[in-house]
Formats: sequence, C-alpha cells, structure tokens
Amino acid sequence: MTIGEFARASRLSAKALRRYDELGLLTPARVDAYSGYRYYAGAQVERARLVAWLRRIGMPLAEVRDVCALHGTDPGAAARTVRAYWARVEAETAARRDLAASLVDRLGGPTDMTTTMNARPYGLLSAALSERGRVRASNQDRAHAGPRLLAVADGYGEAGERAATAALAEIEALLPAPERPGDLLNALEEGVRRADTAVGAAAPGSGTTLTAGVWTGDRLALAHVGDGRAYLLRDGALRRLTRDHTVVQERVEAGELDPAEAAAHPDRALLLRALDGADGGPVPDLTLYEGKPGDRWLLCTDGLSAVVPEAELHGVLAAGAGPEDTVRALADLALADGRGGPDNVSCVVADVVP
Repeated sequence: MTIGEFARASRLSAKALRRYDELGLLTPARVDAYSGYRYYAGAQVERARLVAWLRRIGMPLAEVRDVCALHGTDPGAAARTVRAYWARVEAETAARRDLAASLVDRLGGPTDMTTTMNARPYGLLSAALSERGRVRASNQDRAHAGPRLLAVADGYGEAGERAATAALAEIEALLPAPERPGDLLNALEEGVRRADTAVGAAAPGSGTTLTAGVWTGDRLALAHVGDGRAYLLRDGALRRLTRDHTVVQERVEAGELDPAEAAAHPDRALLLRALDGADGGPVPDLTLYEGKPGDRWLLCTDGLSAVVPEAELHGVLAAGAGPEDTVRALADLALADGRGGPDNVSCVVADVVP
C-alpha cells in the first residue's frame, strides 16, 4: 500500500505516519531506495488504527509505544495499561472539575456544579525523614510533615541547603491557608512565587525543587516544581500524581526515550523548572485531590524515586506500618547495599484519618 492508501485505511495523516516512522512506532514495510517513498503492508493497518485511537484519547507517544508492544504479546496487559492511563486522566479531570466548581461558585453564584469545602472533617497523621545518604558530603534536602502542610525540597548548587530551607519557609508562611479551592490554589501559586524570590535572595547561583501539599480536611492542594514526586496510595493501588520537569521526561513523552532508558540516562537530573530566583520564575503545576480515610500520601525527592522502583515503594507503603516506620523503611531502600544512597534522601508519608 502506498502511504496515501495506508493513511486513508488507518485514518492517520501522511505527516503523522512519517513522524511515527521517525520514532520507530510504525515503521513502513518498505522504503524505496531512490525516492524514499514509504510503502506499508495491509497487516499493519490494525496497529496503525490502534495508534490512532490511543492518540485520540490523548495518550503520550511513549505510552502508545508500550501499549502497541504489549498488544502483540499480552493483550490483557495492554488493556490494563490503557485502563491505568484513563484512571489517571479521570483523576486529573476531577481535580480540574473541583477548581471549575469553585470558580463558578465564586463568579456566578450557586449552580448544579457548586461545591463547598468541609470544615476539616479528617486529619493527617504524618512523618518526615531526610538523610544525607552515603555519597554526598552534606544534606541539601529539606522535608516537612505537619497536620496541614506536607513538603519536600531538593536543593542544588553551592548553597543548595539554604535554597531548600528558604523555599520551605515561604510555603510554611501560607498557613493558615484559605479553604476555598480556588483561593487555596491561588495562595499556593503565590507562595511558590515568593519562594522563588526568597531562594534568589538567600542562595544566589543555587536553587531547589519543591513539591508541597496543603491539606484542607478533605482535599490536598498540591504545588510541584522540579523532579520531586507525589504519590497516592488508595484501596491498595499506588498512583503517581506529579510529572518530572526534566529534559529526559520531555524526551520520554515525545517517544524519543523509553522509561528504562530514561532511568539510566546521564542527563536524568537536568531540570527544566526549579526555584532559583531567575527572572520570571517557574510556573508550578497546581492540582487539587479529594482525600478520604485510608488514603496515604507520599512526597519524596529524587534521592528516593530515582533509585527505588515504584513496585518497591508500593510494597512498603502498603505494608500497613505507621508513617514514622514507613519513612524509615523507604529511606532504607535507597540506602541499601547495591543502591548505596547516591543522593540525599527525603520523604514524607501522611495518612488520612478520622
């Protein structure tokens, strides 16, 4: 089939087919050695249509590649991957819905979408741990666990510890925070802006990542800049809530690297966003998540997430120990022989309790 015929049969444009060829996602059956013209086999139509459907639901190219690879060998695993992706989309949509409802309430009065914040019906039982690790000369991480604020910061540069300390101080100054979702997210965004300014003043030439959550009693408002991470353990399933702001992550999402290659890439820690006091400042990712008793939140720096697979994090978080024992067990995973604690390790674990 010519590329035009194949495009019509697969419902993909010729431009998209050329792009997927470059990424190794949908390679032509034959390429003319003289003209470079692409030809496809009829048997490739099913894979092409699968790619089209997955892209139509917004799945990133790297995940499309994983689903296509699984489809040929383990269709059940392919289906589970799509289901997990869509659960993540629905959770993110729910967070945006809550914010939209708050805006409707604030701007236009009561509607069917109107929602109000409960008066802190649930509490947080939390613990934090930050360790130097076995390689670094000092600990430039900072972590905070309280009844309303959870945060981790990973400083870098000559004055990284001052950068991380200054950032957390500005976020702590948010408390008591507003209750309404829109006001709370606005306050978090302003807190990140002030933290960026404070880092520039306290540690010029250095910087820090920041992942911070403010608990309202039934929701966690999350602000994220850099490559720290936040996870939610609910009903036995662990879900990652944040996206790494790194060069390598962008390449993964573009389909240029697979996750295994990204984990070992020499530029893995090269940040696209951080708090460093530079002109303009970073734009934080801001999200709002509903919470319920039994939920467990994890915030950590990349000293944990970069060396411990998510399956092992899941195992420790789901083991049933309290937050203090759990943060100790998580840090021990990063410090274990064979991993050696190559970076500072910080984590916060918080349980939602009546």
